[in-house]
Amino acid sequence: MTDADIEMVVAMIRPDKLGAVKQALAEAGAPSLTVTQVSGRGSQAAKKGQWRGEEYVVDLLQKVKVECVVADTPTDDVVEAIREAAHTGEKGDGKIFVLPVSDAIQVRTGERGPDAV
Repeated sequence: MTDADIEMVVAMIRPDKLGAVKQALAEAGAPSLTVTQVSGRGSQAAKKGQWRGEEYVVDLLQKVKVECVVADTPTDDVVEAIREAAHTGEKGDGKIFVLPVSDAIQVRTGERGPDAV
């Protein structure tokens, strides 16, 4: 990553791993993040449940989407921090995506590019 590059790291993780991921990101030098509660499915099997005598299938599982835009911290360090903190070794640990960001603008100051991050 060059000095002018801005990338977004997006991770879908288990909700119970959020605290560990936040701490790992802070230690990696990337404390700024956005967290969203999401539902999804991957390789995990659907679960069957029963409520008031009726059987139902849960095929969308609760996940947490963590987004972190990085400019001055190596992206590989951020990705590895998330991977280590979110890892349990079981199906459903999640995925990490790295996307290029063409520009960033700070609303308050109007700064652009890496300075806005």
